[in-house]
Amino acid sequence: MGGRFRLGLKGKMSLLLALLLVFIVTCLSVLVLSGIRENQRSMLEQSFTRQAEAANLRVREEYLTESRIPPDQFMMQTGQRLAVDLGAQSGMAVTLYAVDGSFAGTSLPFQPRADVQDALQFTAQGQSAYITEGDQLLFLAPLYNAEQRLGTVQFHASLAEQNAFYARIRQLFLLAGATVLIVGFLIGYVYVLRQVNVIDRLNRAASQIGKGDYLSAPSVVRKDELGKLAQGIYEMSGSISTSVGALHEEKQKLLETVGRLRELEQQQKQFIGNISHELKTPLTSIIAYADLLTMYSDDPTLLDDAGRRIHAEAQRLYSLVEKALQLSAMDVYEFETQAEAVPLCPLLEEAVARLQGKADSCGVTIHTSLVEGEVWADPENVMHIMLNLLDNAIKYNRPGGQVHLLNYIAESADGASRMIIEVADTGIGIPKEAVSRIFDPFYTVSRDRSRASGGTGLGLALVRNLIEKQGGTVQLVETGPDGSRLRVELLLHAFHTERTTYTPNDIARNE
Repeated sequence: MGGRFRLGLKGKMSLLLALLLVFIVTCLSVLVLSGIRENQRSMLEQSFTRQAEAANLRVREEYLTESRIPPDQFMMQTGQRLAVDLGAQSGMAVTLYAVDGSFAGTSLPFQPRADVQDALQFTAQGQSAYITEGDQLLFLAPLYNAEQRLGTVQFHASLAEQNAFYARIRQLFLLAGATVLIVGFLIGYVYVLRQVNVIDRLNRAASQIGKGDYLSAPSVVRKDELGKLAQGIYEMSGSISTSVGALHEEKQKLLETVGRLRELEQQQKQFIGNISHELKTPLTSIIAYADLLTMYSDDPTLLDDAGRRIHAEAQRLYSLVEKALQLSAMDVYEFETQAEAVPLCPLLEEAVARLQGKADSCGVTIHTSLVEGEVWADPENVMHIMLNLLDNAIKYNRPGGQVHLLNYIAESADGASRMIIEVADTGIGIPKEAVSRIFDPFYTVSRDRSRASGGTGLGLALVRNLIEKQGGTVQLVETGPDGSRLRVELLLHAFHTERTTYTPNDIARNE
């Protein structure tokens, strides 16, 4: 049984080697013969092209020396003489035709009988044509005087010598291929016999691994495929322990995933707790002032103050619910943004105009330094982003403070051009310990100040989500006792023609 297996393996490997030899010899033969045929064709084309150019020059010179006569008449009068001259000049048989395709002359002792009407139609369009008849090749090319067509020249060439050379080379390849095949097969068969012992050793090594007795070294040391196989069998014994380690890593990843799910669940619970607390605070105030209205309905001052308080808390409650619903919807649903080319300058100017009244009432001055440019984004989302950022810059500013809004085009880290929008204020800044959390939902630096200004801690969370849906980023780039500066990056419109790169320093100089 084992001997038949070895004999079968030897036969299969020998057959494979023979097939490979046949394939290689066949491919080489086909490539070389194709190269020879292509070279013959290329040299013949070059020769015909040179002869056609020389014939064209000779006929043009003859035509220009004659009195101005129609091309057909010229070819009928001088065609025979020109054909003989061109035949002597080129060393090939030459036939000339007039513009209308009629025979004009030939250097052959008799008029050719070949049907060249289809080829003459090609030359009438300014193209060259080939006609092959056995060992004979006809090449036809148009004759011109400037833009005026004079007729057609036809060269006769024999392919007998080229075909005979090609046949001799093909026969040589057949003999050489057969010799290489026989000799290679014999050498390969002897080589296969010597490999049987190596394969048996590899088989014993595999059986040893199957029994759990792993290898301490490769069973065969070679620099060929069998050596690689022996090395692979040796590495297989060590890969089992590696696989155990990989399984452990997968388990760790699974545990991390479970932990992340638990973290998300905890965040959800925290979100519900936060929204419940934030909703309870204004509702408590509203109920308290409503009770005061009932208890002291005859006190106009108290009624006026309570009404204003209830209105303010109701506005804060409405803003909180609206932003919470927006943030929750963006987390749960994947809304498609209607991205388009948005001219940024008018949008930023409109955002400033909407908040100008609030800035005036807070004693805050808004300064703008804007450059033209288009971004690829949802205009409503961009407007919502800018209103939130400008509103925060106004609310958390000092009386008599300033808000600076500017934009410029710059290259991002990946080498792509982006539109940069910066909003800076002269407020009290953000503590260092709060910088990493300002984009978290419901987080406020100061709850007293947020409640006084109507802040919910959801504005910047909404801004971050909206910007990420536009393929952009937002970050706090500077904060301190003199204020804060936030930077927004948005994608430029792909067809934006303005490619100049601006920097904040350039804008400062323009101001």
